Amino acid sequence: MTLLIDLGNTRLKWAKLKADGTLSRQRAASHAGWQSDEFRHALAKTFKPGSDVWVVSVAAERARARLKRALRELSAHHVRFVESAAACAGVRNGYKDPWRLGADRWVALLGARALAPQRAVLVVDVGTAMTLDILRKDGQHLGGVIVPGADLMQRSLLSSTGGIRRRAGSRPAARGRTASWQAQSTSEAIQRGAQLAAAAVIDAAHVEHRALKPRLLLTGGGAESLQPLLKSPYEWEPDLVLQGLAQVIRSGEQG
Repeated sequence: MTLLIDLGNTRLKWAKLKADGTLSRQRAASHAGWQSDEFRHALAKTFKPGSDVWVVSVAAERARARLKRALRELSAHHVRFVESAAACAGVRNGYKDPWRLGADRWVALLGARALAPQRAVLVVDVGTAMTLDILRKDGQHLGGVIVPGADLMQRSLLSSTGGIRRRAGSRPAARGRTASWQAQSTSEAIQRGAQLAAAAVIDAAHVEHRALKPRLLLTGGGAESLQPLLKSPYEWEPDLVLQGLAQVIRSGEQG
């Protein structure tokens, strides 16, 4: 068995790569504050001793170290942390120094290429940070941008503005409202403002690259809250990074 793991800043996502080349259902959990015991417990139900493990990670080194320890305790056969490369699986990295492109962004591009081999794609990964990358139909990565995700925008605003923080209080913002611009409490105004800002960046990127006619692929744990606010047509691919890891394995070009 081969286990694929996406270790983000706040969430752990994993799935099995089955013998027929397809992925099992993706599992996910917040790993904030986890020790190796929590990682081991989360993975144990889907892990078989002696399995190979492929990981893409942008998490802090302490989280990586705790995951590594958990995998050793689970008797993993071989653990590989995938890094960005100049080229792989038909995709060419647009960065002058390829290693500087985040591994999660790189692997998501590989997954996008597999889904749309004859199309340009705009890949948007919404997590703690929101990344947007454009891939030409010939596989050339043109670059991208990084902005705070909606949740990070909210935390930044609350931590930097005493008056707004006092008025927001501890009451959670209402969810499921359709009148996105008509917030009726400070907490809801902060939440909606951050979501609208994030959605506007996505729409602007899609318009900017309209000549390429890209497919807009959304992934990441924060993407679902933005979907009702988008004006651009999109496709929701929650396991895009794990699909990209599978492409790394199939290509034999890394690891």
